[in-house]
Amino acid sequence: MYVRHLGLRDFRSWAHADLELEPGRWVFVGPNGYGKTNLVEALWYSSTLGSHRVATDAPLVRVGCSRAVISTIVVNDGRECAVDLEIAAGRANKARLNRSPVRSPREVVGVLRAVMFAPEDLALVRGDPADRRRYLDDLATVRRPRIAAVRADYDKVLRQRTALLKTASGARFRGDRGTLDTLEVWDGHLATHGAELMAARMDLVNELAPEVEKSYEQLAPGSRAATITYRASVDTGEGVDAEALRSALLAQMAQRRDAELERGMCLVGPHRDDLELKLGEQRAKGFASHGESWSMALALRLASYELLRAEGGEPVLLLDDVFAELDTARRAALAAAAASAEQVLVTAAVVDDIPHDWDARRVTIALHDDDNGRVSVVRHEPGASTMQAGTA
Repeated sequence: MYVRHLGLRDFRSWAHADLELEPGRWVFVGPNGYGKTNLVEALWYSSTLGSHRVATDAPLVRVGCSRAVISTIVVNDGRECAVDLEIAAGRANKARLNRSPVRSPREVVGVLRAVMFAPEDLALVRGDPADRRRYLDDLATVRRPRIAAVRADYDKVLRQRTALLKTASGARFRGDRGTLDTLEVWDGHLATHGAELMAARMDLVNELAPEVEKSYEQLAPGSRAATITYRASVDTGEGVDAEALRSALLAQMAQRRDAELERGMCLVGPHRDDLELKLGEQRAKGFASHGESWSMALALRLASYELLRAEGGEPVLLLDDVFAELDTARRAALAAAAASAEQVLVTAAVVDDIPHDWDARRVTIALHDDDNGRVSVVRHEPGASTMQAGTA
């Protein structure tokens, strides 16, 4: 799989961008702040409908504009597929597949399968549980696009149930049975969608665990073994059956009803779960060194890559300024993993950050003065398209 064309309109700093690509390694070089990360961020958004840098879509729309457009042409086993995503400020996003509108942007998930490595990956080890949940959900969505709908349905129910909890506490003391009956209805919705999401995550962790252990051993030979475990907010027993998980969620919500009403928030569900990372007998968060934390973060991404490869079709590798964060041994391990990929897109502030033995096409991003002020421009090999951004 590879991206043949990337087009941007009013995305981040780019007012207009068109880039023709081919299989192989591409290196985007330029100082920080020139817009190179925005290029790979756009591709990651096309793969997952989310950014690796921000939690909401608003920052993706160029300042002063009402919408941003990401257009990609993806080639998989010789077949081309065009995806256009319109990110609207304050309105519902839209999508087209092969130039035809689709009912929901979720329908284009899975066309581009990608794995992203970025400096933000350190948050997978040192950050909040939300960072690790997003890692699982993004990967689950790339592997099984229908999970995008499960995530959306769960998030919608979670917001509505939380809003009801905020108003239901007073209703309980007034004897307003109708409000409490409504809450029980939302309990059922949350348990149904939550169980499906939890089952997908738990299945994924079971498959990821041996790949993470193997990848970490490659990155840090002789170190403590790396393990990952899904930690749920309910007792899930031994299996990952969705119906059993639904029953467990309903039972836990009933048990914690008073606490939820008192605090006005949902205390049970996959939004409270975590992916526990351990080195030997110690949790990685709080105990791992800087080098160990980077090795664990890389192991999670490498495991994702191997899992997607095993299912058929090479995912596109997106390496966002990550070589600068790694020591020599970890650079070599990441470079080796990328050696066989059909397409690798790399960003770097300086050329020296890139492995010297790589055969890669270099794309230089620089600032240029024109009638509209200072803009970012791309200069690369003859025969390829050029692209230009809006005022920087």
